[in-house]
Amino acid sequence: MLIVLMNLLFCFAHPDDESFSGAGTAMKYAAAGARTVLVTATLGQSGKCGQPPVCRSEDLEVTRERELREAVRIIGFDELHLLGYRDRELSEAPPGDVRKTLVAIIRRERPSTVFTFDPNGFNVHPDHVAISRFTIDAIAAAADPRWHSGVEPPYAVPRLLWTPPLPPWDAAHVAEIEREPGVDLIIDVAAWHDRRVAALRAHRTQHLSIDRCFFNRPDLHRILDTEIWRQGYGPALSERPTREL
Repeated sequence: MLIVLMNLLFCFAHPDDESFSGAGTAMKYAAAGARTVLVTATLGQSGKCGQPPVCRSEDLEVTRERELREAVRIIGFDELHLLGYRDRELSEAPPGDVRKTLVAIIRRERPSTVFTFDPNGFNVHPDHVAISRFTIDAIAAAADPRWHSGVEPPYAVPRLLWTPPLPPWDAAHVAEIEREPGVDLIIDVAAWHDRRVAALRAHRTQHLSIDRCFFNRPDLHRILDTEIWRQGYGPALSERPTREL
């Protein structure tokens, strides 16, 4: 097996974001030797509890953290960072505080690639938009020794990959997906299908949206067996799409 020497950093807003997007990529490259790290900004306290409810609303934060940690175990992330911000209030977080935290993580991990939502937050969710903005800001700041001096910056600015313009449940039906703008990397993650399913299932409180997007669809394999990314910035791609990081 080819050994991959890279660190991959995934920055998302809520528990279950990592299972919607990124789980397959993380598992594939971890199996090849990469270190994979997840940042989750909130614990989704304002989300739903399921139908019928999996827990009481006052227990949702604790329950969703437990679900997240189970998904992290299934996916096999090497480390999880919880930023501790409130669900649906991430855009109001002090930018300087978020920057300092993310800069410290980036400098310590020295990722070769960072994954997050596109600038529109994939579905314009305000927390998705916020974590994308904060991550983009932190990548640039982490490479500048004038920010938060005393911690050595990384040797190079990492590649930034965004969630694509098309959600996976729509992309699965596009006949010539390679021709779609914003489809810059298509990663084959079919070998990790069962673990992707298990990671999604771990988020029991969120089963309504997960079932709607994944399990109530007849084409689950087509949806889950590839992951698509859009390049925000990084080394020029020799072709679009490319098939490996």
